[in-house]
Amino acid sequence: MGSSAAIRVQASGTEPLQAFRAAVAGRPRACNGFGSLQQVTRRLSAAAIVLAAGIAASPLRADPGPFTGLAGNWGGGGTVALEDGSTERIRCRAHYDVAGPRMTLVLTCASDAYKFGLQAEVIAEGSAISGTWTETSRGVSGVLQGRGGGGNFQLAASTAGFNANIALATRGNKQSVSIRADSQFRAANISLSR
Repeated sequence: MGSSAAIRVQASGTEPLQAFRAAVAGRPRACNGFGSLQQVTRRLSAAAIVLAAGIAASPLRADPGPFTGLAGNWGGGGTVALEDGSTERIRCRAHYDVAGPRMTLVLTCASDAYKFGLQAEVIAEGSAISGTWTETSRGVSGVLQGRGGGGNFQLAASTAGFNANIALATRGNKQSVSIRADSQFRAANISLSR
């Protein structure tokens, strides 16, 4: 048994045996051109520390949510149609505050004779969206429900005596907002950019 073990050691060369003898004697032994055993150990330790630091520093990729691409300030204009059949040209500003599946919207539009302001807070669960809205210039509020993602949203805003459908489409730095309602305010078509 002992002779076969000796044969195996000799068959694999004398390098492992010399390294073992050097380690027992307390002397560093060169390891195939990589430097001493201590140098190899130091290099591996340093590599492990760099790898661990890189992993710790890299951010986890969270699901960005359906409102990605909306965040920030937008401006533009369009038209609003009133109950008496008249239309007004309007200028609009919008601000979207996005945090993952949550979004807050502030939209203000005005002409010389007409003004409306919409604030909304919504949350997405998959493609389903729900939340609340307030029309600030008239003090009316209600609930929002709908679906969307990928820059396209179809929402319904409702409260006692008022219903409106809102379509929002975003492509890059361009956005269109279409509102259809069943009250004094009949419709709005708005184009925004940033």
